[in-house]
Amino acid sequence: MRITKNIFTDLAIFMIGFGLVVGIVFPFFMLVMKIPSSYILTTQFVLSCIIAGVIVSAINIILAKSIVGKKVHTLSQKMAYIGQKIVSAKSIGDLKECNSEECRIEDDSVDELGKSARSFNTLLEALNDAISSESAVRDFNTLMASQLELEMLAKNGVNAILGYLKAEGGCIIIERGGEFTIPYSIGLTQEQSILENENLFKYFESKTIQRVTLDETLKLDTLIATFKPQDVIMVPLTYKEVPLGLLLIASSKVIADRLVESVELFSQSFVIALNNAITYSQLQKLAANDPLTGLYNRRFGLNRLSEEYSRAIRSQLPLGVLMFDIDHFKKVNDTYGHTVGDRVLVNIAKIATMAGRKGDFVIRYGGEEFIMILPGAGKEDLMFIGERLRHMVEESVVQVGTNQIKVTISIGLVSYPEYGVESEYDLTEAADQALYNAKERGRNMVVYAT
Repeated sequence: MRITKNIFTDLAIFMIGFGLVVGIVFPFFMLVMKIPSSYILTTQFVLSCIIAGVIVSAINIILAKSIVGKKVHTLSQKMAYIGQKIVSAKSIGDLKECNSEECRIEDDSVDELGKSARSFNTLLEALNDAISSESAVRDFNTLMASQLELEMLAKNGVNAILGYLKAEGGCIIIERGGEFTIPYSIGLTQEQSILENENLFKYFESKTIQRVTLDETLKLDTLIATFKPQDVIMVPLTYKEVPLGLLLIASSKVIADRLVESVELFSQSFVIALNNAITYSQLQKLAANDPLTGLYNRRFGLNRLSEEYSRAIRSQLPLGVLMFDIDHFKKVNDTYGHTVGDRVLVNIAKIATMAGRKGDFVIRYGGEEFIMILPGAGKEDLMFIGERLRHMVEESVVQVGTNQIKVTISIGLVSYPEYGVESEYDLTEAADQALYNAKERGRNMVVYAT
């Protein structure tokens, strides 16, 4: 029952009233105890009992305010402090986590006040978790929005999520052309074992987070880590119902459920950034590569040649250029059609790529003409690779129905600095002249520029 809007005022009224009642009733209680009425039924004794009851009540009120009131006041202050921080914050970034001294209430009792303190501290922890999660997601979104390169995006995204979860290992798995690849991993070894896991496709197409918690007696057969995983989480990355990738997280400790649930917030922006990076990569490939053969196109390839030429000058290392085209290719097109001619071009492109060394690259220069750029290759290296390429092409066969189509190539070679040039364009001109000389001398041969 409430009399006023102040609980301590109500308590004081009830306590003083109770003291008065006790002071009035006490003399009659003494009579029941057979104390002589001459000692009790006097004005002085009755007034003394009433005053004593009021004093005891007043002391109880003071004690209640000093003990209970102080605790309630602390709770009120902490709540007001937190509320003011929330109201005054202009953004989620303005809400910093409270330390124990600023915001938490000391939990030193098992009564209702203790329960209130524990409830407040639990609420505070939940608020801090929410603030931390929102801040982490905001920073993650900013990080993802700043990346278009797939490898860097994968590295930054995986590391940020692992840092938030305090997990030691993870990777991102991407599907390209029906094959799985891992653009980035950390804390994991033997990536090929992961890609060969028979359950990978199932996890990849799943629409929900999959989780495997391991006890001390269990091991991962295909996931070899630099630590002993106890918790493994697979997060499918799906964009508009299309699976793009799979985020794998491994931790030596069991990750809290609330943190696992919050990974959904990260994955949403990760998926969008991943889709943008894959699209960007595809556009770059379309801009740089010949659509038929997959080799560098002329514009992009010549830019690469310019870069390699500048590097050769700075480092004083040789640079080789090998130019070749298909002998009598017009006859192939006229006899079998352009579709078959395209198959021959694709076959030649594959052979040229195989004939080169690691670091060499091939350009489709135009029509049936190709250029191979060989950083660090002098005249002897060029002659060896040129002859190997010529023999590989001569011995290859393109089967079209019952027809076996065989072609040959003519090759012109030039290398810097053995051949004096002033620019990369002089290199291509010299290689082209050497190719013309090979044609003049009967085709299906290798000629070095003179």
